[in-house]
Amino acid sequence: MYEDETALGVRMPSARRGPLRAVLRRMAIALAMLLAMFALVAMDLDGYHDNADGEVSLLDALYYVTVSISTTGYGDITPVTPAARLVNIVAVTPLRIAFLVVLVGTTLEVLTKRTRDAILIDRWRARLHDHTVIIGYGTKGRAASRTLLENDLPKESIVVVDPDPVVIQEAASDGFVGVVGDGTRSHVLNRAKIGDARKIIIATRRDDTTALVTLTARSLNAGATIVAAVREAENDPLVRQSGADVVIISAEAAGRMLGVATQSPAVSSLIEDLLAYGKGLDVYERAIQPTEVGKPLVQGEELVVAVVRDGTYLTYTDPEVATLRASDRLVLIQSPPRRE
Repeated sequence: MYEDETALGVRMPSARRGPLRAVLRRMAIALAMLLAMFALVAMDLDGYHDNADGEVSLLDALYYVTVSISTTGYGDITPVTPAARLVNIVAVTPLRIAFLVVLVGTTLEVLTKRTRDAILIDRWRARLHDHTVIIGYGTKGRAASRTLLENDLPKESIVVVDPDPVVIQEAASDGFVGVVGDGTRSHVLNRAKIGDARKIIIATRRDDTTALVTLTARSLNAGATIVAAVREAENDPLVRQSGADVVIISAEAAGRMLGVATQSPAVSSLIEDLLAYGKGLDVYERAIQPTEVGKPLVQGEELVVAVVRDGTYLTYTDPEVATLRASDRLVLIQSPPRRE
């Protein structure tokens, strides 16, 4: 038995379509059916009999089509020739049925949509794993999603959680699966299958909420990489203690960028370029290749700026990275390859 999508709090990706547009679309389909029936009857007026005067005019044909398609059927105008009756059997009657389907289409669409969405949600849950969960779809959450997409992460592997239904609808319109609810609640995060997630981005509007969400997310997934954003530097230790692997201080980062831009606009442009993937220079991380193990760090087409060893960030000038290990990861800067 499927639960209602609203009760589930899950929104599958969908394109926006307003109610007025849906009504106008139904009216256009109904009018097209009416005109099609009128054309069929008008082509063979002699095949119909009017009990009033014996003759059927174009106005009479329109009247006959109107009362027939609405299944009123007064019986004052009837098909009398074999050809007219055949047209009614083959075309008019099916159009009449289709017209009724359009009239009750709202109810049918609701029932069909509920069943379809329930099936889609079940299939989505069955195949979702190693995905990324973004908690908070404000300015920071949207920017994070854009960066993930620029890194060729498919939309299907991103799930958005936000307490505002309007925001989740926007996320669904952007092509993401959305979950409506408070990210501090375990049952809400479980809807996003956070236990199977590989990465979790927390971009809420308040630092205290970020700490609570981080604590809840870490309790549900001990192995995922959690990246959280806070406004104030004093809340950094609290969020890290709650389980975040990386904490970004948004207010301080913005202030640093303002200072850099004041002293050197070119440097600030370079930093923005490094943060925008696929345009100029890209910063990325990769594992050590087998041929690099046991060898010294060599600068080539890829500019190595740091080495991550056992979770510790080391600059490329650090003596400890004189010889690379199999578990090391390199942080590099490189121009993105041209896409043909």
